[in-house]
Amino acid sequence: MPASPNAPLPVQQRAWETRERILAAAVACLAEDGYAAATTARIQGRSGVSRGSLLHQFPSREHLLVAAVQHLAAARTATLDAPPFARGDVDASIDALWNSHHGTLFAATVELWVAAKNHPDLAAALAPRERELGRAIRAAVAEMFGPDLAGRPWFGDFVSVLLTSLRGAALTYTFEARDRSADPLLGVWKRLVRLYLASDEGEAGATAGPPGRRSRASQS
Repeated sequence: MPASPNAPLPVQQRAWETRERILAAAVACLAEDGYAAATTARIQGRSGVSRGSLLHQFPSREHLLVAAVQHLAAARTATLDAPPFARGDVDASIDALWNSHHGTLFAATVELWVAAKNHPDLAAALAPRERELGRAIRAAVAEMFGPDLAGRPWFGDFVSVLLTSLRGAALTYTFEARDRSADPLLGVWKRLVRLYLASDEGEAGATAGPPGRRSRASQS
């Protein structure tokens, strides 16, 4: 017989939903209140679960925030896994990457980055997750840009520089709110993709090697 609409949820489903509520509350507290204020009491109040339920899922604040790191990594990657545009669309790809560096998930992640400097246990949990996330993001970028661009020489180096630039620019928005869609760097990043990846000139320059490695004769 089908379950009644008013029947209680199975124990495993209830536990999963409780865990998701706690993690979502932890992310929101990190983003809005900062690491120091993201206490278990505040997270408990925001999630609406009992103290016993929270402690059953996460015995300590450290356990909870480590799990939030994992939750963040999965959520941030998911925003790039299935973009609503065609592969090879450079402008849409850059826009999607730029937007992924804003909002609650990025703000919470920044809080963890900063806190990890003075919390070795948090740093130990964060570092491998960030490396894993970096690999996933690079794979997503290659998928978004399409095989033609992803197959160009120096694609990996270019993506590393691009992501570093995106992250650095996004950090300035944490203390100065403004319209990110009007950021002048958006146009710069899009032009750079075309210059170094989508043009014959860029491929020729990449094949010749980095400027710092040119011979003295080529510089004369």
